[in-house]
Amino acid sequence: MRRRILVIGIGAGNPEYITVQAVKALNRASVFFLPNKGADKAGLLHLRQEICGRYIEGDDYRFVEFDIPERSKAGVYKSDVKAWRDEVRRIYERLLAEEIGEDETGAFLVWGDPSLYDGTMGILESIAATDAFDLDYEVIPGISSVSALAARHKVALNRIGEPLTVTTGRLLTKGMPDTGGNVVVMLDTQAGLRALDGDIEIHWGAYVGTEDEILISGKLRDVCDDIERQRVASKDENGWIMDTYLLAPPKDAGKT
Repeated sequence: MRRRILVIGIGAGNPEYITVQAVKALNRASVFFLPNKGADKAGLLHLRQEICGRYIEGDDYRFVEFDIPERSKAGVYKSDVKAWRDEVRRIYERLLAEEIGEDETGAFLVWGDPSLYDGTMGILESIAATDAFDLDYEVIPGISSVSALAARHKVALNRIGEPLTVTTGRLLTKGMPDTGGNVVVMLDTQAGLRALDGDIEIHWGAYVGTEDEILISGKLRDVCDDIERQRVASKDENGWIMDTYLLAPPKDAGKT
């Protein structure tokens, strides 16, 4: 039996970030697979449900919740991620085998955009490669936290004639990428900020687009302490935090 799956980008947290294409996709699905990441992140589960309730016409759909295993952080990062994805793949295979009827279409709702630091497509592709299922999946892009951050700060991501680099906080601890131009940082623990040049301009945002949104910008040396305080306090209060930031190195002399 063919399994039809929609991977729908639902934006960075604001229900109004849903695109017209995503709304149409929501209305094509009949089974929504919702990851349960524990009590601390229950708000993420509820927001997915709220988005469905807001945009789906009628009530001919259902939710299937599933627990997400915690990724080990004890070994080599890439190996830990691979092992974690293997666990999630087995969960997906069970969902595909047991939770989709012959005439149903399943959907995974992905924060931001499915193509940016998300493993859903890769996991589904690995399942499709095994021929265990006749799997047909479609990807609907979403508004990423990167785009939302730039919009909320009213800044362009790039500078004229210069590249834009997107990286992670884990890699930032090794220093700024030697590529020139601005740098967007995601999945951070803030461990790398203090090692950077304090003259760098930073545009930081947490929970971008939501009621809990926090925006801070300025020279890194002037706002680093505030960012760290806000990050710790917000994580303590909400149980989780999603933050993204843009770093703009000082312009070289003579450039405009």
